[in-house]
Amino acid sequence: MARISKAIIPVAGYGTRRLPMTKAIEKSMLPIGDRPLVDYAVSECIKAGIKDIYFVINKTLGAQAQIETYYGENALLTEFLEARNASEKLAKLKTAPEDVRFHYIVQDPNAAYGTAVPVALFMAEVAAGKIGLSEGESVAFANGDDFFWDGGKTSEMAEFVSQIKDGEAAIIGVEYPKEQIPNFGMIENGGGLMSGLVEKPSVDKVTSTLINVNRFVLSPELLEEIVSYVERNNFSPLEQEYMITDPILDFVKKGNKVRVIKAKSEWLDGGSLEGWFKANRVVLGK
Repeated sequence: MARISKAIIPVAGYGTRRLPMTKAIEKSMLPIGDRPLVDYAVSECIKAGIKDIYFVINKTLGAQAQIETYYGENALLTEFLEARNASEKLAKLKTAPEDVRFHYIVQDPNAAYGTAVPVALFMAEVAAGKIGLSEGESVAFANGDDFFWDGGKTSEMAEFVSQIKDGEAAIIGVEYPKEQIPNFGMIENGGGLMSGLVEKPSVDKVTSTLINVNRFVLSPELLEEIVSYVERNNFSPLEQEYMITDPILDFVKKGNKVRVIKAKSEWLDGGSLEGWFKANRVVLGK
């Protein structure tokens, strides 16, 4: 079992798929049941024993991001509820165990953009001595707008890290019907190892029914590969995004191993309107 204590969760995008709502509400804070979307991925990480969660955020909507408010303290609300002896409601203000720490790395959403950038920003903090990363330590990576769900009984992140060893790089694969694979990135899998990754293949080119949902354990070597990819490219915002899958594919092509772990729980995508409705129905049992 890999010992993972840190997770990167990128939530710095504008959430343009969910406009106009995301003009005023961060996409990661859209509600699923009575909790924000991102909190389901956070809960998975906490159940996996992760103690330090690094959100990569932007400050578009104010001096303090809404996600910072949610995982922070609200002294006035606490005082209001204490004065009314509202113990049950006070308990709901505890959004995470006390030994879990939340950190915030600010990303300019108008600069370099894409899923590789949050990792590069995290590693820049490591290089600057602001984040302590021990030799050989791996880091988990999860999106802030999707999650796995089995009724809240277990944690897919916990299942994930339990199946890999320290120092290994790994990716979660989600089983999907063959006819739907062209809507996703297909993981080519040979003997439990990633051999390739094909974005939106045509149906006649589908060789695997596992899709990529950007849930990884990033080994030290893979972290450096991602940093190198961001540093050596200079994509304009209109050219292409810095996709984390590009350096991961380069890493594999160089002969490095990335374990493929098949997901056990249902994957729910709250980033699209249709996915958000479905996620609410599933979580609420409707």
